[in-house]
Amino acid sequence: QVQLVESGGGLVQAGGSLRLSCAASGRTFSIYAMGWFLQAPGKEREFVAAISRSGANTYYAGSVKGRFTISRDNAKNTMFLQMNSLKPEDTAVYYCAAGLVEFPPIREERGYDYWGQGTQVTVSS
Repeated sequence: QVQLVESGGGLVQAGGSLRLSCAASGRTFSIYAMGWFLQAPGKEREFVAAISRSGANTYYAGSVKGRFTISRDNAKNTMFLQMNSLKPEDTAVYYCAAGLVEFPPIREERGYDYWGQGTQVTVSS
């Protein structure tokens, strides 16, 4: 089993920044890719960013590319999402996810096996 706990969400003005963290515990040695997804009110959960096991490969949704940066510190079993130039449309609950498969469909929910409880990000205009 793997447990994931997000932190770092909050309220920020448009143009501001936030840094989300996702701490993993349990069988962390079994984790391959990790990712971030968001779910806005009344909408389905959607892909934000993902990172390979080594951190060498990163993937972004078009809406966040150039503004968000995903990273991970495997020694500390923690993944991060640095969010800059935030917009009101970034408002959502952000979830971190971990996958146990080496080559998953990394932009899809089915590519992940464990999920955190989510952290709220609210961007005011």
